[in-house]
Amino acid sequence: MAVTTSRRPQSLPPLVAKFMPAVKKNAQKIFVSAMAIFVLLALWQIICSGAKPPLPAPLTVFNDTKELIFDPFFDNGGVDKGLFWHLLASLQRVAVGFLLAAVVGIGLGILIGTNALIYDALDFVFQVLRTVPPLAWLPLSLAMFRDNQPSAIFVIFITAIWPIIINTAVGVQQVPQDYRNVAKVLKLSQVEYFLNILLPSTVPYVFTGLRIGIGLSWLAIVAAEMLIGGVGIGFFIWDAWNSSLISEIILALIYVGIVGFILDKLVALIAHLVVAEEHK
Repeated sequence: MAVTTSRRPQSLPPLVAKFMPAVKKNAQKIFVSAMAIFVLLALWQIICSGAKPPLPAPLTVFNDTKELIFDPFFDNGGVDKGLFWHLLASLQRVAVGFLLAAVVGIGLGILIGTNALIYDALDFVFQVLRTVPPLAWLPLSLAMFRDNQPSAIFVIFITAIWPIIINTAVGVQQVPQDYRNVAKVLKLSQVEYFLNILLPSTVPYVFTGLRIGIGLSWLAIVAAEMLIGGVGIGFFIWDAWNSSLISEIILALIYVGIVGFILDKLVALIAHLVVAEEHK
């Protein structure tokens, strides 16, 4: 009499099983996003395939810009450079301006949030200044610095700092009163209170301001570079417009969107890592 043995399905390794739901979810999201992009490109191709299309079709854009796509690192001197160098120049300006805004904004936000009198005095001023469009600061910055590079960095700084200040101040004000009472009972020093209670409680608010600030910084530099000239993705777009190279403008806009998306996700990832480290 033959004996049959049933094979039990092997279970996945614990590490693989832990991340499998996230992998399936992200794979589904990527697939759906890819399908949406395909449909949009197909509609764009159909709409712009007539005799006098309003914009170049996707295939036309690719054919017109494939040299820029496949060789983004060329450098012929001056402003005749590949898209990599234009994006790098813009990112360098954003990095300096945004980091300055982060340091000053977080410091001022903590100071204002811990002092109700200062907050009441300056809140109206900040709320008014944060509504000023980024490009409105450019003439003032050019008058102050007399140079394009620091002027562009100042525009980034002044654009990004307001959401950082406001969100940090709100985060400080939202520290639960119970935490403050515990600090008093334990007689924590100012440094201990800041490191163990104030800073961990305000981290989510701070990074919300930083995410808004990095997005505004990227918007501001692209707009500012259209006016100040030099190497940068904003100047590249403006120069392409002056040369009637619409396909190059579209390619640059795609790159601008992708870089902006990456910057936002990078700040979000840092926020996630910081919050996870605090909860250990």
